[in-house]
Amino acid sequence: MENYLLRAISTDGSFRAFALTAKDVIAEAQERHDTWSSSTVALGRMMLGGLLMGANLKGNDKYTIKMSGNGNGGLIVVDANAYGDVKGFIQNPHVDLRKTSTGEVYVTQATGNQGVFAVIKDMGLREPYAGQIPFVSGEVAEEFTYYLTESEQTPSSVGLNVHLDDEQRVKLAGGFMVQVLPDANEDTIAKIEKNLQNMPAISQILEKNSAEGLLEAIFGKDEYKVLSKTPVQFKCDCSKEKFARGIISLGKEEIQAMINEDNQAEAVCQFCENKYQYSQTDLEELMKEAK
Repeated sequence: MENYLLRAISTDGSFRAFALTAKDVIAEAQERHDTWSSSTVALGRMMLGGLLMGANLKGNDKYTIKMSGNGNGGLIVVDANAYGDVKGFIQNPHVDLRKTSTGEVYVTQATGNQGVFAVIKDMGLREPYAGQIPFVSGEVAEEFTYYLTESEQTPSSVGLNVHLDDEQRVKLAGGFMVQVLPDANEDTIAKIEKNLQNMPAISQILEKNSAEGLLEAIFGKDEYKVLSKTPVQFKCDCSKEKFARGIISLGKEEIQAMINEDNQAEAVCQFCENKYQYSQTDLEELMKEAK
């Protein structure tokens, strides 16, 4: 299945919208982190929201989005940029909470109903922009909607869905973000609000029409223009060199302790689970650069 994000604008210029389908992206996260049902959906929705917000970025800017609540999943962290790259992890990947009768996945029990939703925007400046809000409900899409409307003063509506099959593997994943532009009038806003209220489930639309179907459901047929189509992918920028710089920053004493204890070291990336090995020789070379 193709994984991509659409940027669009309503024909009257009153709204902009972003829609994406990203089944393989979320499936890769599930495989890398061995997430169970509730953790898969919670992390997946956060990653989808990150991709949608990243679509508003320029150049090398990036978002780090954190959801820290009282749920069983613990901390969820996602990084996304303007190029359609996303990575993320959930502190407890093994949360599997479902309704006995229907098998429907409980998400808010993984995220929690109390906590903090935080966004850090790194634009390459000395100090990144940071904002946060208390949880509205623990539903991931509602947290994104409230954050954008309250903290960034951009009236928005966000919808996110990760649909699992009978074996709890990712079957469909996608979502949308629609935002009001300054020229929108009350009648147009009321029309879009009604369309959003009457939308079928995101998974139903993706199963039939993919991301274009989401835009049609939001605006109506022929009531929008697609501005761009961007591939999206799970991508981590970790490397052995990056972790080496982290080891160097620990200082000579800590590196010597690693050598004394194990004669080696292993670094594991939280975002992608890649592992990097450092031999005694590697550590001795790094110690030469440390303070």
